[in-house]
Amino acid sequence: MSWLFDPFSLEFVQRALLGGVLVSVLCAVAGTWVIVRGMAFLGEALAHGMLPGVALATVLGVPVLLGAAVSAIAMSLGIGALQRRAKLSYDTSIGLLFVGMLALGVIVISHAGSFATDATAILFGDILAIAPGDLVVLGLAAMIGIGAAILAHRPLVALAIDERVARVLGLAPRVAQAVLVGLVTLAVVASYQAVGSLLVVGLLVAPAVAARQWTARIATTMVLAAVISAAAVVVGLLVSWYAATAAGATIAAAAIAAAGVSWGLRAAVTAARRRTASPLPLAA
Repeated sequence: MSWLFDPFSLEFVQRALLGGVLVSVLCAVAGTWVIVRGMAFLGEALAHGMLPGVALATVLGVPVLLGAAVSAIAMSLGIGALQRRAKLSYDTSIGLLFVGMLALGVIVISHAGSFATDATAILFGDILAIAPGDLVVLGLAAMIGIGAAILAHRPLVALAIDERVARVLGLAPRVAQAVLVGLVTLAVVASYQAVGSLLVVGLLVAPAVAARQWTARIATTMVLAAVISAAAVVVGLLVSWYAATAAGATIAAAAIAAAGVSWGLRAAVTAARRRTASPLPLAA
């Protein structure tokens, strides 16, 4: 069993594992609400929307997480502004800004010289390069995400049922929507170091989809999604170590595979229960 533990004897792999677990917890909290509200497109849009901020931060030499946060927040505010002022639908607002921000990011990358290595890290992440300071940031982000989800639990549940119900109960659906967008933004930005802007939705959505096959309770889904996501991090790091593949992409692929396996197991269990519950034919 030494092959299972040998990679994790190295300090940088240990940091990658701890960072991946923290990202898993945060993405499980935000991803559960993304699945419940059917907002996976928002997560994808924010992941690509932070590309220009990351690219500009890299060119200017400022912290990339700061650039990612500013860009993602600007996009989320832009979505709300287009909805209110231009009277566009939610999907249309996301689609316009999604393409616009992605194009702006590509323009910045193409204009800067000697940007190939940085562009790879931006798009696909570099979880093995997580530093001790990054772990502190991820820990704070996870605590903020969990705290926000706990404080806004009732408004978020009411919003998931019906916005009109939330308004009648005085639970401020607009505030709940802002909290949800903030959670997704926080998860996307925090996960950037691990899996990059292209693959972050894999950790945001896939573990929650896998967990949702087994439970309908919000809290239980979050816990199970965090466990599944952490397992995907372990499997992804091991596979990338021995197969010499990109760690972030392998982790995202493991999370997607977990969702497929969970769906298959659930279908098999349901079929077995139906066979067991079906009445035996009467003898002639």
